[in-house]
Amino acid sequence: MSENKRDAETIILGSGDLMIKEYTGAIPDYTDFTEADLLGRIQGGATLEYKGTWYEAKDDTGKAVKTIMTEEEATLKSGIITWNGKTLKHLCSTARVTEADGIRTVKIGGVGNHDGKSYALCFHHTDRADGDIWLVIRGVNQAGFSLAFAKDKETVIDAEFKCLPQDEEGTLIQYIEEIAQTV
Repeated sequence: MSENKRDAETIILGSGDLMIKEYTGAIPDYTDFTEADLLGRIQGGATLEYKGTWYEAKDDTGKAVKTIMTEEEATLKSGIITWNGKTLKHLCSTARVTEADGIRTVKIGGVGNHDGKSYALCFHHTDRADGDIWLVIRGVNQAGFSLAFAKDKETVIDAEFKCLPQDEEGTLIQYIEEIAQTV
């Protein structure tokens, strides 16, 4: 089987792990993310969305047409099932966390408390058959969050990280995959 045919037969199944580090001016390599950077266990998988905005100019007859991309946008969405008050600090730029005497207090709100931080995130999908996949972005959760406490359902935080440029080229997403070996 040729590598091209093998690539065409790859089926991606399953979720993964979402890891986070504070962005400090350079995006970490995907190999720099470890279990210690885990944002939380995921429920409902993760979704990466990318879209461009296009402008089209054409004459009245439709014979002369020129199209250019004017904007682009990307987001990484994921449900986080294992979390605590410290997790909220990564999801809300106005959150302040203190711990004393076995109590963790999170204060949320106050525009003046906006910390201006962005984060490097790495979603790692493990696939022993076809090879692992990593998505690396720089982002900020701009969708807010909601906490629903129900008697018969777990509380999952839906995070939506808007991708920010991570280098001088304007890269929004790094998609990294192991290349499956020829059988």
